[in-house]
Amino acid sequence: MNEMVDINKQLPFYGYRRMKIELVNRGYKVNNKKVKRLMKLTRLKALYPKKKTTIANSLHKKYPYLLRNIVIDRPNQAWGIDITYIKIKTGYVYLVCLIDIFSRKIMGWSLSPYLDTGPSLEALNKALKVGAPEIVNSDQGCQYTSDRWTSRLKSENIQISMDGKGRWADNVYIERFWRSLKYESLYLHSFETVSEARRMLGGYIEFYNQKRPHQSLNYKTPNLVYENYGKIFPKQDKTLIDEKKPIFNYTKGGVANSLKQEYFWS
Repeated sequence: MNEMVDINKQLPFYGYRRMKIELVNRGYKVNNKKVKRLMKLTRLKALYPKKKTTIANSLHKKYPYLLRNIVIDRPNQAWGIDITYIKIKTGYVYLVCLIDIFSRKIMGWSLSPYLDTGPSLEALNKALKVGAPEIVNSDQGCQYTSDRWTSRLKSENIQISMDGKGRWADNVYIERFWRSLKYESLYLHSFETVSEARRMLGGYIEFYNQKRPHQSLNYKTPNLVYENYGKIFPKQDKTLIDEKKPIFNYTKGGVANSLKQEYFWS
């Protein structure tokens, strides 16, 4: 049992099967059943990512959903953040992304084997080097109701918005990005290690931002829309912007309607 404690400290991701193999390699005569029993007795548990990404904490404060019935008509007005899991050979890792709702640009991202607030803060800090949003919308997971997360947003004077419980559609644009990512990259590759997954994901996000034409942006790229907003959408040019036809209009139910945008482009 002492040997098992030492192995767990060195290799915390080992479950009872790998623990048994490691003990056999060290000269112990054990089987899976005995190792499983002793791990339970010593309260040793393997550290590994799980599929579920949204875990609420009833003790944390929940914030209202701020995007209902508002028009998203400029970059950095509102960002969305979410977490998805990615399968690698040894288990799962978690990808955090922040998306600018207007331009669909991925502002910051982080990949980690841990499902806590740290990776989200890392993604946020990267994104804040690019721009500063007025609102950040998330789900009600414990990562986003934690003091570390909410305090960081408040320190930047960013308004906090949270989806209704079970309402994935309230953060529909990041959900659409996950769909594109999975069908255009993840389902086409397998990853052996975290570093390999990070390298591949970084390449895809760069491609998504800079080269991939986006249908809802009239086949412009997210980077082009984000960086050239003033040229594409001159504030005083009423021939290019029809105020009665906003780009993204959040309905009462929280689902966004994307309208035809041919008249927005010069």
